[in-house]
Amino acid sequence: MGFDLDRFAEPVDPDLKCKLCSKVLEEPLSTPCGHVFCAGCLLPWALQRRRCPLQCQPLSAKELHQVLPLRSLIQKLEVKCDYSPRGCGRTVRLHQLAAHVEWCDYSPARCRHQGCPEVRSLPDLEAPRRESCERRPAGPCPQGCDLLLLAGGGGRCCLRALRSHSGIPRAGLEPALKRQAREWSTREKSLLAQLAALQSEVQLTALRYRVKFNQYMSHLSSLARSLAGSPPCTGGEPKPLTIMLQRENDTLGFNIIGGRPNQNNQENSSPEGIYVSKILENGPADKTEGLQIHDKIIE
Repeated sequence: MGFDLDRFAEPVDPDLKCKLCSKVLEEPLSTPCGHVFCAGCLLPWALQRRRCPLQCQPLSAKELHQVLPLRSLIQKLEVKCDYSPRGCGRTVRLHQLAAHVEWCDYSPARCRHQGCPEVRSLPDLEAPRRESCERRPAGPCPQGCDLLLLAGGGGRCCLRALRSHSGIPRAGLEPALKRQAREWSTREKSLLAQLAALQSEVQLTALRYRVKFNQYMSHLSSLARSLAGSPPCTGGEPKPLTIMLQRENDTLGFNIIGGRPNQNNQENSSPEGIYVSKILENGPADKTEGLQIHDKIIE
């Protein structure tokens, strides 16, 4: 199973040829009698016939050995590229052939244009040669379907092209479009309903904050009027205020904190008295003229 003679750039010495396949020796093996053959030729012969192919003496596979100097000599011979029929004119040494073939510019490659079955050499895929491919894009359709025209497409029907592009059969195209339109319409209505609900919620929240703000402003105005119309308190004494509250759900609508000071720890205890710590929203005490946080409850 040697190398073909026409692969080599120059005539090959007859001593480098196998006597069984008449090709250049590939992985040469030597018999005990000194004859050299290709490994792929000699091993099957020795296993089946157990004799030298030149009929000089018996042999077994165990008696065969490699001829490394001869193999090295053959590996240095110049050979043509595997893709020389495609146009590659390079010649390389036999041991370099595999590396060259892997990166050869003339190695076969499929055309990059979608749907093109042609297999070409790499240079043929580059411009301007690739412009001869009938499956190359030629630009968008001028009739408005937005699909790309192919160079070899001939006459074109936009509706037929759209059906082919979408993969929908002709009989099922119209029902599919109607079903899609209904789905989009339902989706649009759902989004509009969600948007309206969000707008209503935002408006209600804004209205609640506006009412609360007006209550605070009214309370501040009342305090300002009361402070402006009354003489200043001497000695910093607070002004007592009487408020009438009615329980709702068994509560007056505010929390208190404080009490009498701790007799055992007079230094760290809080001052004597009961103070308003929290006013429940919308409760009985939550009024414009009502209690305020930190008010001291006298009675």
